[in-house]
Amino acid sequence: MAQINVSDLTFGYEGSFDNVFENVSFSVDTDWRLGFIGRNGKGKTTFLNLLLGKYEYSGSISANVIFDYFPYKLYPGDLEKTADELMENWKSGVMSWRVLCELPKLSLDAELLYRPFSTLSFGERTKVMLAVLFSGENDFLLIDEPTNHLDMASREIIKHYLAEKKGFILVSHDRDLLDACVDHVLVLNRATIEVQKGNFSTWWENKQKADSFAKAENEKHLKEIGKLQASADRAARWADKNEGTKIGFDPVKEHDRFMGTRAFIGAKTKKMQSRVKSFETRISREIEEKEGLLRDIEEPADLKLMPLSHYKKRLVECRDLSLRYNGSEKPVFEGLSFELSQGDIVLLKGENGSGKSSLIKAILQKAGYETGTVPKDSICAGTGPDTGGDAKKQCPEITGALNTAPNLIISYINQDTSYLKGRLSEHAKRNNLDYTLLLSLLRQLDMERVQFEKNMEDFSEGQKKKVLIASSLLTSAHLYIWDEPLNYIDVFSRMQIESLIARYRPTMLIVEHDVRFGEKLATKEIILGSSQKRSTEYNKINRSGQ
Repeated sequence: MAQINVSDLTFGYEGSFDNVFENVSFSVDTDWRLGFIGRNGKGKTTFLNLLLGKYEYSGSISANVIFDYFPYKLYPGDLEKTADELMENWKSGVMSWRVLCELPKLSLDAELLYRPFSTLSFGERTKVMLAVLFSGENDFLLIDEPTNHLDMASREIIKHYLAEKKGFILVSHDRDLLDACVDHVLVLNRATIEVQKGNFSTWWENKQKADSFAKAENEKHLKEIGKLQASADRAARWADKNEGTKIGFDPVKEHDRFMGTRAFIGAKTKKMQSRVKSFETRISREIEEKEGLLRDIEEPADLKLMPLSHYKKRLVECRDLSLRYNGSEKPVFEGLSFELSQGDIVLLKGENGSGKSSLIKAILQKAGYETGTVPKDSICAGTGPDTGGDAKKQCPEITGALNTAPNLIISYINQDTSYLKGRLSEHAKRNNLDYTLLLSLLRQLDMERVQFEKNMEDFSEGQKKKVLIASSLLTSAHLYIWDEPLNYIDVFSRMQIESLIARYRPTMLIVEHDVRFGEKLATKEIILGSSQKRSTEYNKINRSGQ
């Protein structure tokens, strides 16, 4: 067992106002399964790149292991090659037989290694890369968000696969995955970095206790400071008043005074002034002990939502619905029937390629996606006027019945963020959003003000997602349709958004693979199946009391 020792690490990007890390020190063992937790933009991926030696820094990072990073980078032309051809570029000296041994653990057939990479699904590509990643010896592996965009089944496979491995850092915002796979956590707090034994839930329980203790200590210190300050003020006023009586007196009214009393008064005043200094010293000590108590406290702001009420109870209705693209004989799915009524929070589930996003596009197309800012003919290409392109080519053909309530206003989040470019002010103007409110909401989602001066293409993926979520929350709508909104979003913001939805109970249709999110909020599930007949199931879940 070896250790990775980080000592006095300081790093900041050129031109940045603040350092990402400053005088950071900690140690981790290389046989740990280490979960890496922190808010978006705190430097998780940056730290992985520092371990890989991609940036210059001050301080030291010492390790007697070779680092390897997931996901492997794909270059132009790589999609036409097979994984068997690519793996040597990804991991020098990798043995094919080792990769073949890993594939069954990920529920993959060996033939996938010999197909063009472009023919593999996103989930298959992820699993193949993980098989290559874990095919070395004595490597310490850096795994950066392996489950984004993966369906529930693929997430379960990867969860069980990683739970049997060791010697890695896992960056993930999926609480279920972290609980299943890690035995230690490395946490980027607001002001400090800590290493702790246990999984996410263990750390979160400890953090809540520590935060409660820190708040209680802070209250205690504040009360003590107040008492000491009041005592010091009283003593100072008495000393000042008494000092003023040393010179001059009325012998008729103050017959017990004489010239020798002056020395007595001066000594008493000096003693009182000494007491004032003692109070001030104690106040300074209390303030010093109070400082830093709340620096790592996570207190997410309460977000607000302005859902609209529609005069129709039923907003979306499907009867024996089938979808296909460009006249294809094979439908994306068929025979789907369900209703979405006001107050429903519907979780749309199914494996990758089962038609979740296609169903969303069909609903948007049918409703005309009326928000006042989005042309009816652009709904299938993305979230709004930012997307551009010929949207009609991507709209699915509908057979069966799909009806939406008249004049239905929808707020939509697409899973794609690549179209977000330019300044936030331009994005607000294009989408008729109040720019000041947009910035305020992004601050509540813990985006640093320094980010507001950057172009959106320079944001992290998590920060881009927050722009889309904030934009949707600022849009009053009858129905909120969110397609994988939590990809790349940190766990604190996820819980913040969960609290928002639980409080306002807007009508929603959501594609989201975060198990905890669905368990807490969904009132219904639509499951798009994958049998030979592309059958679909519709399950209504009784969640009374939630």
